[in-house]
Amino acid sequence: MEYSELAVVLLEQMQSLHRLKPYRSIIESMQGEPSVLEYIARHEGYVLPGEIAHEMNISSARVAAILNKLENKRFITRQVDTNNRRHRLVRITQDGKNLDEKHNQNLMGDAAKLIGFLGEHDAKEYIRITKRLAEIPSDYDDY
Repeated sequence: MEYSELAVVLLEQMQSLHRLKPYRSIIESMQGEPSVLEYIARHEGYVLPGEIAHEMNISSARVAAILNKLENKRFITRQVDTNNRRHRLVRITQDGKNLDEKHNQNLMGDAAKLIGFLGEHDAKEYIRITKRLAEIPSDYDDY
């Protein structure tokens, strides 16, 4: 089997998915402010900006810019860690929780639309294959 030929078809199909509004909405919600807000919401108490950068594989400068925007919109608060004054502790506000919940509801609706189009059998098969791809280690370059 020639994987390079299949790769061309895969890339063409992935590009064509961008014309679908639910797909674009899902991709956008997994980046930037919505994604960082969701990460913070999943954690009880405070998180450190470095943890966000590491977990989401984005630069600390990008995290800082996103946190500045979220703080200006009053979706998060930041305070100095009394145990280590070099650390800034980040916590989600109630407004942030409300927005995150709204994002999650929209995300679930969009995902349901997409997989609903496939039908039960194909949707389950798509999810099975997606899980296999997600199991590839992030540092594994020669698969």
